[in-house]
Amino acid sequence: MADRAKGLPIAREGVPFVALTGLPAVLALWWGWSTLSMTLLLVSAYTAWFFRNPTRAIPEGEHVLVSPADGKVVAVEQEFEPKFLKDHAIRVSIFLNIFNVHINRTPCAGMVLDCLYQPGCFIAANRPEASIRNEQNAILIERTDGKKILCVQIAGLIARRIVCWVTPGERVAKGERFGLIRFGSRVDLFVPHYTHVTVKVGDSVYGGTSIIGELV
Repeated sequence: MADRAKGLPIAREGVPFVALTGLPAVLALWWGWSTLSMTLLLVSAYTAWFFRNPTRAIPEGEHVLVSPADGKVVAVEQEFEPKFLKDHAIRVSIFLNIFNVHINRTPCAGMVLDCLYQPGCFIAANRPEASIRNEQNAILIERTDGKKILCVQIAGLIARRIVCWVTPGERVAKGERFGLIRFGSRVDLFVPHYTHVTVKVGDSVYGGTSIIGELV
């Protein structure tokens, strides 16, 4: 599939939010309300910055897995994934605060086997129970070698909207943009249990460019 956000300075989903404060700022300036206009312009500028869509250099290597999100690694744990992989896996959880880029990227190339949206709560995304109870969207990717990688977009305390641009049956490239989460969130990446994971808790990672690990 073609990267639907490629070449855009901000995600399309952010345009209404920018306009919501940008247009009133112009009107306030027209009416001579300079203080209000400046305040609204600052809010509009931050909103545009929040939805920013930077270009990233994607690392090469068939077995290299890249981060699906910008943020801080808050967990690297071995566990059984019962819904999609139905096998033991390593879960790498990445917490995104309101200052991180919120566009998500595919950790590897392959075919999208499944996408599943699950409504839920809005617990703070850095809490462990958010993986089970929060609103979320799962994307299962199968590589050409048959290995499966699972990405789960999880809404947070502030986030109320998960956006996913891919559908089952589509082929994706490594580091391709596949969606976003608005205003604070978390992404869980499940990789095979034998993956050589190279990140640790506390590391800062960047979607599409930071190497999470290598399949061995």
